[in-house]
Amino acid sequence: MYTPLALAATAAILVSAQTLNVTNSTSGYTSYSTVTGYFLQDEATTNASTFDYTATNFGLINSSYPATTGNLTQWQKFEAQVDALNANAPLNTVYKVLFMGRHGEGYHNAAQTFYGTPAWNCYWGEKDGNATTTWEDADLTPAGIAQALVAATFWQHQITTQLIPYPQSYYTSPLTRCLRTANLTFSALDLPHYYPFVPTVRELFREGISIHTCDHRSSRSSIAARFPSYAIDASLTENDEIWNGVTAEPSDAQDARSKKVLDSVFASDDHAWISITSHSGEIASILRVLGHQVFSLNTGAVIPVLVKAAFLPSGPAPSSPAYTTSTHCAAPPVTSLASLAQGCVCSGTVVGGITTRIDGNGTSSSSGSVAAYPTAYATS
Repeated sequence: MYTPLALAATAAILVSAQTLNVTNSTSGYTSYSTVTGYFLQDEATTNASTFDYTATNFGLINSSYPATTGNLTQWQKFEAQVDALNANAPLNTVYKVLFMGRHGEGYHNAAQTFYGTPAWNCYWGEKDGNATTTWEDADLTPAGIAQALVAATFWQHQITTQLIPYPQSYYTSPLTRCLRTANLTFSALDLPHYYPFVPTVRELFREGISIHTCDHRSSRSSIAARFPSYAIDASLTENDEIWNGVTAEPSDAQDARSKKVLDSVFASDDHAWISITSHSGEIASILRVLGHQVFSLNTGAVIPVLVKAAFLPSGPAPSSPAYTTSTHCAAPPVTSLASLAQGCVCSGTVVGGITTRIDGNGTSSSSGSVAAYPTAYATS
């Protein structure tokens, strides 16, 4: 049998933790780190653009761990290892496995592909839709539905053949594409009664706030009517009070809210195996907060991360970076240049672009200045 000291020493050899720096400035702080060495997505040599989680056992690396013996599947071995890490952790430390899934393709994704990124970012993304399609709070395309069903099939296969641990808690962004993806992925699985699929809808797991209408969520009552079995967090207001079609959330502001929602989950949820259905930009933000390497997800893809959280008496003071005013064009742009802060080269005389909404709920006007547009919002 391995003693706690032997387990800790062996774990230090097997894995490393990319730990965030902590300073003493306020009371109460949760420090997160990604425990590497278990998943291919943690490795610098893994190509995110071609990675297929369904062909790689969710990316779990075949390995033996100090905490496991006997004829077990790789996921059973990993489950035992996570249990051992928690059993031998200090009182202020917990380990959790987050399965973060990106929504399937939405109509906004298809529209960006159709129009091209410059025209999407500078004009079409700020509209509700076109003559044939609506992408405000975008729903899934048929391809996006198929991607969510691929995830469902793979989850069931892993449950049956690999005996993968069931998610014990489910969370989802309040945007339609995530609400639908979560439902298609998990609702038909053979899940235990004690870990039912009842996802909690959390405001702060939403996509980075851009001026694109696809990031404007539906009302709380609409979400409740369409997904009556979901648990809607009390903090979710009736109407979207964050998106306004004028200002955008820079990366540091998004990371601050990502940490806030992670802090809430880690402080209130005792479960070790957690599913989060979210967006490419938001998952990228969470990975930054966790100290994980950059790893972009294709639509419908999933990334598991082993997270170490240390609850400390003090740490950096929380920050609330300001949103920025974004400019765009009143008509499809002439082109887009990387050398410009906004990137949009508008037609006509409005050199600096416009700053008011063009989605039918605002009146366009010109602006003499160009505000920086966060590059993280190029794809949502």
